[in-house]
Amino acid sequence: MSLMMRVLWTAMILSALAAPAIGQTPLQATTTVSTQSQPAKPPAATTAPRPNEAQGAAPSTQPPVTADPNAPASTTVGFPVFPGAQFLAAYDAGKGQRYYIFGATATYVELVKWYQTQLRDRGDEVFAAPATHMFAQRFREETMAFPPGVTVKDWTYGGSQGYPNPKLGAQPARFPSIIMIVPPLPTEPTAR
Repeated sequence: MSLMMRVLWTAMILSALAAPAIGQTPLQATTTVSTQSQPAKPPAATTAPRPNEAQGAAPSTQPPVTADPNAPASTTVGFPVFPGAQFLAAYDAGKGQRYYIFGATATYVELVKWYQTQLRDRGDEVFAAPATHMFAQRFREETMAFPPGVTVKDWTYGGSQGYPNPKLGAQPARFPSIIMIVPPLPTEPTAR
């Protein structure tokens, strides 16, 4: 897929993330999250810190999270789910596709490095402000609404407090980063 198509699709994805409750009803997943996860390995390539992150800052600490019984498993979403990420919603994307939104207390840089390691793919930073990184697979316009893959977005850009937790009274109240996963179609291969 060309860079222009990726940017266009990412812009559409980001607009969907910006107003998740408008015009769509979340679909309930029927599977559970796997409680086994592999520790993150340091990536081969390094990513420079975002301008709003302090140089040499210590990695964020992940609070203990109980598994959400409505959260989809990694096998359902077709990609690994960052350990400790909280399932927020699943939406019908059209053309038989769904997309899954997860909130993470990890920083954007931590998430990008983790996904680079897990997916063995550098991905593409499609926006510098706010920082948005996309790990996309081949897009087929005739059969897909969105390219399958993982998109990570920094919600602390410009002094924002983060993405509001849609679960009233749940902790954290806001997520510094959001992960959107679009599974590959059943007939599509999972590797690039």
